Amino acid sequence: MSGAAIGTEIHTAERNDPATAARQPQTGTPLAVQLVAPAHPVDRPAPPVKPGEPWTDDPYAQALRTGRGPLYLRRLEPHAHGTAELIPLDVERWCAAPDAADTSVLHRCTGPVLDVGCGPGRLVGALAARGVPALGVDVSPAAVTRTRRHGGAALRRSVFDRLPREGRWGTILLMDGNVGIGGDLATLLARLHDLVRPGGRLLAEAADEDVNQRLTVRVEDAHGRHGRPFPWARVGTTALLHAADSTGWILTGRWSADGRPFVELHRATTGFDEMPTAQDEHATANDRS
Repeated sequence: MSGAAIGTEIHTAERNDPATAARQPQTGTPLAVQLVAPAHPVDRPAPPVKPGEPWTDDPYAQALRTGRGPLYLRRLEPHAHGTAELIPLDVERWCAAPDAADTSVLHRCTGPVLDVGCGPGRLVGALAARGVPALGVDVSPAAVTRTRRHGGAALRRSVFDRLPREGRWGTILLMDGNVGIGGDLATLLARLHDLVRPGGRLLAEAADEDVNQRLTVRVEDAHGRHGRPFPWARVGTTALLHAADSTGWILTGRWSADGRPFVELHRATTGFDEMPTAQDEHATANDRS
C-alpha cells in the first residue's frame, strides 16, 4: 500500500463527508495530492472559533502552532482529595522529533499505519520519511494542519466516525495518553479491533501510574483560557490489559522506555494461526536507574 493509495482513499473519505467537504480548501490541487505531499503555506491568523470546543480552539491550537506549553487537562470531576487538579500535557515533546521511546514503537509498525489522535504528527511524519504508509486522524484542525505541513497525511475526524480502510489497517497507534479518548477504554478498544485487519496490531501507551480513572476534563493554559468539558480516562497497564482481554485483543509484548510503558496487542487471525507469545522486554537504562 503506497502513500498515494492512502491519499486516494482519504480523498474519497473527505469527499463523502459533508462536514469535511465544507472545510476542503478551494484550490486547483486535488486533496489527495495535498495530503501525500503537503504544501507549506505561509502562516495566517487562525479564524475565530466558537468558544468552548475541546481540542480545537485556543489554547490547544495555539500550543500546537508555537510548539510550546504550558498546557494542561484540568480535572473537573471526579476530583478526589489529594489528587492533582492539573494534568500536564507534554506539548514540547509532541511537537519535537520522535525520541528513543517513540522509536521503540515505530520500529514495530507494519503498514499501513493509523495513528489515532495523531496530534502535531511527529509519528506520522517519521513513518512517511521511512516509506511506511501512514495516516493520522485527529479532531483538531491545528493538529491536522501541522501534520500535513510536516510531511504526513492526516484527516480531521474522530476515531468513532467512518474512516478509510476499516478492517484493513496493519498497525494502529494509540500514544501520548490517547487511551483516554472518549473516557471509556473498552469502547475505544472494541472500535480499534474493528479497524485493524486480522493479525494486525495495536501499539498502545499506558499511563505511567497504575490508575484506572474516568474523568471529566477540559484543556486549559497557564492563563486560565480553556475549552469545554469532555470525557477522558487515565489508564495504567493493568487496566489496559484487562480491557484488552475483554475486547478480544491478544497480548504479544510489553516494555517500557524512558519511563513510558507500552503494550503490543494483536487481533487474532482466522483459522488455526497462532499469535506470538507475549514477552516482557528489558527496560531502558533510564528505567533501571
